[in-house]
Amino acid sequence: EIQLVESGGGLVPAGGSLRLSCVSSGFSSVDYVIGWFRQAPGNEREGISGISKKDGSTWYKDSVKGRFTISTDNAKNTIYLQMNSLTPEDTGVYYCAAVPVGNYFSPRSVSSWGQGTQVTVSS
Repeated sequence: EIQLVESGGGLVPAGGSLRLSCVSSGFSSVDYVIGWFRQAPGNEREGISGISKKDGSTWYKDSVKGRFTISTDNAKNTIYLQMNSLTPEDTGVYYCAAVPVGNYFSPRSVSSWGQGTQVTVSS
């Protein structure tokens, strides 16, 4: 059973930075993309960034390219999302998630979810 536990959310002013962490366990293969989804108030949950367990390739939503960086520490079974130059539009609940390879990085494809961590960016 895949388990994902997020941490690192908080309240930050516009222009600031946060680093989210996701500790994972229970993977039986490398055939997954692990990454982050975001759900802003009143909006649908959407994919933000992902990284392949198999080869380390990454993907970013256009609106976060150049500001967010996803990375892994395999020895610690941990995925990170470094978020810089934050804006109020980045506010929402951030969820760590696992998606089997061969699927779009969308909520319908997710096999396992973390519990979510709140990020609030003030103006």
